[in-house]
Amino acid sequence: MSQQQLMQRKADATPRGVGVMCSFIAERAKNAEIWDSEGRRYIDFAGGIGVLNTGHLHPKVEAAVAEQLSRFSHTCYQVVPYESYISLAEKLNTLTPGSYAKKTALFTTGAEAVENAVKIARAYTGRPGILAFGGAFHGRTLMGMALTGKVAPYKLGFGPFPSDVYHAPYPNALHGVSVQDSLTAIDKLFKYDIDPARVAAIIYEPVQGEGGFYAAPAEWVKALRELCDRHGILLIADEVQSGFARTGKLLASEHFGVAPDLITMAKSLAGGFPLSAVTGRADIMDAPAPGGLGGTYAGNPLAVAAALAVLDVIESEKLIERAQRLGDALKEKLNSLKPAVPHIAEVRGLGAMVAVEFNQPGSHAPDADFAKKVQQHALANGLILLTCGIYANVVRFLFPLTIEDEVFAEALGKLEAALKA
Repeated sequence: MSQQQLMQRKADATPRGVGVMCSFIAERAKNAEIWDSEGRRYIDFAGGIGVLNTGHLHPKVEAAVAEQLSRFSHTCYQVVPYESYISLAEKLNTLTPGSYAKKTALFTTGAEAVENAVKIARAYTGRPGILAFGGAFHGRTLMGMALTGKVAPYKLGFGPFPSDVYHAPYPNALHGVSVQDSLTAIDKLFKYDIDPARVAAIIYEPVQGEGGFYAAPAEWVKALRELCDRHGILLIADEVQSGFARTGKLLASEHFGVAPDLITMAKSLAGGFPLSAVTGRADIMDAPAPGGLGGTYAGNPLAVAAALAVLDVIESEKLIERAQRLGDALKEKLNSLKPAVPHIAEVRGLGAMVAVEFNQPGSHAPDADFAKKVQQHALANGLILLTCGIYANVVRFLFPLTIEDEVFAEALGKLEAALKA
């Protein structure tokens, strides 16, 4: 069946609200490459939106899932538990920042992890309020959308949203928002809208994902920690997109020397299998009563097996160091193209969580059209790129950290051609 026929079947059978970027159907994939049903090859710099830090079908992940599948695929952990769930919880308790005792609960999606982090924070503090930030993305569920600081396309037509959610500006030097601007806005929120004694948690992304790959300034994160400690507020780090070696640390929070009270994780945790986690201080994690947390598929044994393999791959293949090397090479390439591509306003990123932002030449006006053209030209030449940012003028890079050097070099050539075109 042709690609055109398959895409028509897609249009007839699935709703338009599930936006799809590529006009081809995947047939198979390996590491950083995808082939469509007509044999065309693409280099994957999207990684399933940050899910594939260990690549498509890493042999160790594939073997771990196959071995688990030969034993059982599901019991529901809340009915009949299994050791692998406990082992993964122990590993995450050890690997995440913070010297205090920790506990971990497993879920299925990033949005589910965020929702449960909010539940846990409210149960522990007895407070309702949650503070998030402009440009944030925390999921497509109702609470996730309420926390998300971007209206289009995520919130359009879906309100009303849960109450007691507030937003402050996220520091962004390129867009004229200083650390002090953000902290002043929080102070005003506490004066105008909600008493800090009613705030359960502040949730922030160490590196904003959909918002544009802006890294949080270390001084701002430290100020948030001090603010939370002063008012008895919990600090939640949303590491769904920034986690698992992407930024040159296992978790991006490690860049700041500040331990959050709760961390949400998903995406590359399980190498393509649906799994998420909330890890936090043991006393906080124990706040909900038995039965208050969980889910039928939460901590699926196949996904847990994949996650244990992913953590092994990150360590054995030194992906944290590799992320830094690949990210540095990408930033060097992009910076070298600035004279030839005047639309480039900024190249930024921690490790391999890299982005390039485009403005109209000689102006501070965001240029979403240029970003879209770069994406389309790259795709037509076999390179899959993602855009992001509140103005849609940013191209972000989420290639597998396991990408072969020669494939990475080929991709950089395609990227250069797209930028110059």
